[in-house]
Amino acid sequence: MTTPLNLQQQQHQQLQQAARTVRRVVVEVVDARNLLPKDGQGSSSPYVVADFDGQRKRTTTRFKELNPVWNEPMEFIVSDPENMEFEELEVEVYNDRKFGNASGKKNHFLGRVKLYGTQFARRGEEGLVYFTLEKKSVFSWVRGEIGLKIYYYDELLPEDDRPPQEQERGRPHGVTIVEEGRVFEGPGTMEPPQMHPHCMPFPEPQPHSPRVVVVESPPPVVHVHHDLPPGTEIGGGGAGAAAEVRRMQAVKGERMRILKKPNGAGDYSPKVIPTKQHGGVESERVHPYDLVEPMQYLYVRIVKARGLAPSEGPYVKVRTSSHYVKSKPASYRPNEPNDSPEWNQVFALSCNKTDANTATLEISVWDSPSENFLGGVCFDLSDVPVRDPPDSPLAPQWYRLDGVAADQIPGRVSGDIQLSVWIGTQSDDAFAEAWISDAPYVAHTRSKVYQSPKLWYLRVTVIEAQDLSIAPNLPPLTAPEVRVKVQLGFQSGRTRRGSMNHHSLSFHWNEDLLFVAGEPLEDSMILLVEDRTSKEPALLGHVVIPLTSIEQRIDERHVPAKWFPLEGGGGGGSYCGRVHLRLCLEGGYHVLDEAAHVCSDFRPTAKQLWKPPIGILELGILGARGLLPMKTKGPGKGSTDAYCVAKYGKKWVRTRTVTDSLDPRWNEQYTWQVYDPCTVLTIGVFDNWRMFADVAEDKPDCRIGKVRIRVSTLESNRIYTNSYPLLVLTRSGLKKMGEIELAVRFACPSLLPDTCAVYGQPLLPRMHYLRPLGVAQQEALRGAATKMVAQWLARSEPPLGHEVVRYMLDADSHAWSMRKSKANWFRIVAVLAWAVGLAKWLDDIRRWRNPITTVLLHVLYLVLVWYPDLVVPTGFLYVVLIGIWYYRFRPKIPAGMDTRLSQSEAVDPDELDEEFDTMPSSKPAEVIRVRYDRLRMLAARVQTVLGDFATQGERVQALVSWRDPRATKLFIGVCLVITIILYTVPPKMVAVALGFYFLRHPMFRDPMPPASLNFFRRLPSLSDRLM
Repeated sequence: MTTPLNLQQQQHQQLQQAARTVRRVVVEVVDARNLLPKDGQGSSSPYVVADFDGQRKRTTTRFKELNPVWNEPMEFIVSDPENMEFEELEVEVYNDRKFGNASGKKNHFLGRVKLYGTQFARRGEEGLVYFTLEKKSVFSWVRGEIGLKIYYYDELLPEDDRPPQEQERGRPHGVTIVEEGRVFEGPGTMEPPQMHPHCMPFPEPQPHSPRVVVVESPPPVVHVHHDLPPGTEIGGGGAGAAAEVRRMQAVKGERMRILKKPNGAGDYSPKVIPTKQHGGVESERVHPYDLVEPMQYLYVRIVKARGLAPSEGPYVKVRTSSHYVKSKPASYRPNEPNDSPEWNQVFALSCNKTDANTATLEISVWDSPSENFLGGVCFDLSDVPVRDPPDSPLAPQWYRLDGVAADQIPGRVSGDIQLSVWIGTQSDDAFAEAWISDAPYVAHTRSKVYQSPKLWYLRVTVIEAQDLSIAPNLPPLTAPEVRVKVQLGFQSGRTRRGSMNHHSLSFHWNEDLLFVAGEPLEDSMILLVEDRTSKEPALLGHVVIPLTSIEQRIDERHVPAKWFPLEGGGGGGSYCGRVHLRLCLEGGYHVLDEAAHVCSDFRPTAKQLWKPPIGILELGILGARGLLPMKTKGPGKGSTDAYCVAKYGKKWVRTRTVTDSLDPRWNEQYTWQVYDPCTVLTIGVFDNWRMFADVAEDKPDCRIGKVRIRVSTLESNRIYTNSYPLLVLTRSGLKKMGEIELAVRFACPSLLPDTCAVYGQPLLPRMHYLRPLGVAQQEALRGAATKMVAQWLARSEPPLGHEVVRYMLDADSHAWSMRKSKANWFRIVAVLAWAVGLAKWLDDIRRWRNPITTVLLHVLYLVLVWYPDLVVPTGFLYVVLIGIWYYRFRPKIPAGMDTRLSQSEAVDPDELDEEFDTMPSSKPAEVIRVRYDRLRMLAARVQTVLGDFATQGERVQALVSWRDPRATKLFIGVCLVITIILYTVPPKMVAVALGFYFLRHPMFRDPMPPASLNFFRRLPSLSDRLM
């Protein structure tokens, strides 16, 4: 039996175990390259100083060495392992003035590197990384790079051997104040109370001061849950955001919700949801789920029973005025008596304040085969305590089972049951694992947080092969066609035909093949050498290489090649030759699994190259309205079992499935760390079919709609509460499936250097620019990555179906569509519309349609010609004024899907049928012939436009190419006259004459084209040479 006292003792033992653990960070300074000479003799005597967590250490000095090698480790103790990722490591390189003739009293600065705890690797996973040395100030002059190995490990120490930081951590901390959703730490001037209360308010706040809550430590006020392992259940995603924003120095100030009027732009445009106070009653504690509406639940935790009457299969019934549920069958521990069953099950029953004040809760134990009553307990809901995080979980208690007055059979009712009952919200820790009344199918309806697998690019460089057993009976003058085929799981690639060296009888390729590999690296790469000279390819040998034996690299350093022996060829012997390969797992690339224009993450695979986050993205999924029925339930009744999936970066979240509701309310909140604001958050809604499927069958979930929100369009620290239409494009046309209500906030420092510096950095990691991938190759790798992510998430519980992952990742975005082609064409037209508008405005000016504007433009032109220094500033001033003018028309809310831009409002049915066709096509030959002819007509127009562009360029080349001798002579003569005029006439006079000639009155104009345009159109092109 577990009592509350035993639970406290276990928690105390766990705290003592954590106190005996110390984390150490090791910074191994390997070497440096190409340092700047600063000793006055063309060299430097460098040494390195590392500063971390208030500890400062240095290496030895290398005498007169611009490429020094140290290989010296420096060890630091982490005072707070939970917040290690926010600690800063500063590594500085100096020139020791004692070993040179350098002037000055201080050692010369040679460069520095700043790193954060997120870039540290666990011991065994570290790698040598070269960091470019940075300046300390604008006037610093540095160059070169430094090679570091940084890793950490945890070490168990006796109680007396704890470091001073750990001993200080065992003492009482200062108070932590939660104010308006933010967390601050104050000095520890208050003594901890004897009973360790979790929360106590200030005595009397000032009339105009915000309400605050003082939380003692321990227990901590918030827990930050990020980078969860695959399949980890949710536990309050919004609680850790305030602490992380505080550590990133978020802008102080109260968060205000701005009421907006809904816009009436149509049914397909997003609308603002008027915000309202949650619950209507002011609470003395700041709710961690501040983006969603708190939903009240009655929690019942059934743990176990003891001393029950003889029974075969006891189970528990929970009954209220509006709910009736049964527990799962009981289980028994080994060597335990049969009268002590266990259930360990939590129920979350929706309730309102009226039920909480008047209703009762009945918990009874029954025997399943005979349905005999074994006892029960009754609670008045008005006496049930209310729990609000960060309160600790309510401890279960033993209650005596009572019987019915009319049933007094001796021995039938006996024993005790251990349970706990409380009232809470969806932010409760038990909500994720509970049997929820509006989502009863626990296996396929539970909320979950998923993590995408860690993906690598596998680079296989096939160099050469030797000692191959080539068939001797080849025809004369026929070279063997030898190719290498590489297989990794479902991926395969083949090299081109190898070039043969007749002197050494070896074949050379020097060709790279790229594949996608996912952790855990359990697969093996299979390499086949084939002779494809004849129709039937002959296997010359193969080799199997485990992925765990392949070297990993995170930069462009050279990886040595190796020889691998071939086995299993057709020669009959054990030795079939050997192949020369260079293999490496690329960690410096970002493995794309999404379309590039809607990507949510650009971080490389290697965690050592990650930069610190710049903010927190918070998403509150409120609910949906007016969903269309997706399935039938009973005669003439439709039903929808909807759930929501959100994806950003490597983290996927899934809400619970609300069954049989066309207006589901989820009210679940999640957070993500943002490393780059120029990314996209994707939210999709689906109808759950898998919860009705058997184990053997797999029913795909139906899509209801999708919404994308670009993070860079969100203002800092502002809450957007909007309703977005859920649109699906079907074979019959565009269909609105309902609306989803979302609350989004991007919490980050506004316009601080760290945030603004992101816009000047490359979008992709460094390796994408040093060794770029082709467009077609990257698209093929993206398809493989999407398939691997879908396979990984399908193995979770509950699984995310293959159709859900492909829909969220836009796996079919590269497929041909006439509708998308039209949309892209109109996008180009819209981009060029400003140039067309400017040309029309100039034409109106030169035609004197508004004489006052034309006269003012003449005056402005004279000023700019006479003072040419004002041309550039005036141009930039005009851009500033345009930006200020358009501020009035800025988007007020994040945009969703645009049906007009997508050309989906009035699309041809045949074009839609073609868009949904499979590859290869499954349509009849007549339909394919009609579509092919239509595609040829479209291609003919594109061909004509491309020909026109080529013609204009060739005419420009013909001005001086003497293809038309008379035209070239005329052009050279005119250029000579213009040269003489510009040498003799002041340039301001020439500019005024040209400007006034261009703006002359229409009465002085000839309606025919000018002579210069006529001359250009008469120049020859190469179109007459086309066959």
